[in-house]
Amino acid sequence: MRKLYLSMGFLSVLGLMSCQETTTQETKINDSNTPLHLLAPEYTTPYREWTAEEIKQNLDRIFVYLDEETPTRVLDTMTGMEITDYTQLNEHAQLEKGDFRLASYEWGVTYSAMLEAAEATADPKYREYVAKRFDFLSAVAPHFLRLYEEHHVVDRQIRQVILPGSLDDAGAMCTAMVKYSRIASDVDYGNMIDNYMDFIENKEHRLADGTFARMRPQANSLWLDDMYMGIPALAQMGSYTGEKRYFDEAVRQIKQFTQRMFVPERGLYMHGWIESADSHPAFHWARANGWALLTLTEVLDVLPENHPERADILDIYKAHVKGITSYQSGTGFWHQLLDRSDSYLETSATAIYVYCIARGINNGWLDAISYGPVAQLGWTAVSTQINEQGQVEGTCVGTGMAFDPAYYYHRPVNAYAAHGYGPTLLAGAEMITLIKKFYPKMNDSAIQYYETDPKADAAIFGVDGQTY
Repeated sequence: MRKLYLSMGFLSVLGLMSCQETTTQETKINDSNTPLHLLAPEYTTPYREWTAEEIKQNLDRIFVYLDEETPTRVLDTMTGMEITDYTQLNEHAQLEKGDFRLASYEWGVTYSAMLEAAEATADPKYREYVAKRFDFLSAVAPHFLRLYEEHHVVDRQIRQVILPGSLDDAGAMCTAMVKYSRIASDVDYGNMIDNYMDFIENKEHRLADGTFARMRPQANSLWLDDMYMGIPALAQMGSYTGEKRYFDEAVRQIKQFTQRMFVPERGLYMHGWIESADSHPAFHWARANGWALLTLTEVLDVLPENHPERADILDIYKAHVKGITSYQSGTGFWHQLLDRSDSYLETSATAIYVYCIARGINNGWLDAISYGPVAQLGWTAVSTQINEQGQVEGTCVGTGMAFDPAYYYHRPVNAYAAHGYGPTLLAGAEMITLIKKFYPKMNDSAIQYYETDPKADAAIFGVDGQTY
């Protein structure tokens, strides 16, 4: 009898296992019962459609943080008291310190970005941010200059305004001030603009052919960064004054940098070029390539359509976009060294590329079908680096020129690296314009850009609106 019970128990277990196996087979996903191509991929960064409202929420979060952390007050460092009568500035007077400097080149980019955000969102607070800081700097600058002349001491922040000593001090801030002056007829920043332009045109070190150069880290070094630090200001002055010579100089600088530093087979610029060297440090640093592409974008924005060399600048821009696009990672980010996928993924360069590509599509320089998804994927990546506090993470800190890869691979990243904020605001603002102008929709699990609304919500649809 015991053997019978055991046998019956064994058969019961076998029956239960057979039932479970049958159930499993019935619910198993396979090619026969499921359209596998519609399974949700496991993306490391989101892959999605966006609304203008969602993008603006990201920009607003950054704005709240920056507005709080860039105060506009002068303090007496001996007493800790605010100085409101600027005629009474003394040798202990300094601008109140927030998380960022009000007159750095990074903040020149941020001011320009705030103006773009104001236009894209129709929210006046972004423009008011710029007005408040520029009015403050304009008001205090002559008094700090007097203080310097009398006591030979001056706050480092305001020194960049009154005594610029490099293109870093002058170019981006001048560009932003000219942009704001063009849209705000009630302001007069002429003295500061003239001071910046005097440095750019007359005091910056140059090669024999006039190309902007530095005397570090080697004699007569070209830094790709200096395309942005000097050239957009020239182009903006051309638009502001109507003087063709500014446009001509901007174009000349672009061509001379490009002749020496662009690598056609890669579609990328080198970070550095040394006049005395037989070969050059061909490291394709991401943010420097961003500064170059941003320069091309800004110049094309204002260079007259009938300028005889406009087509040449547009060709350089398109070649650079094509090269950069080919190195985008599957996460949407670009790498710190663009052609080295084992270098880390970097936020500020990614944001610059998103802006420049989206701007090119919006201006008709690039094809939306080919490049819209590139910009959208890049923006999605950048959005993951905006934390709840409104800080932008994953940004490489300030970087000099190096002759070995280790330097670039190991540059720190920091949420207080100011380079990330202006580019992220620019990217978000231009993406708002882009998705309002075109119709990005998911089709067969991929973002596609359409010039007319396909009015289809199926998982897969054709341009005729039919489901396939």
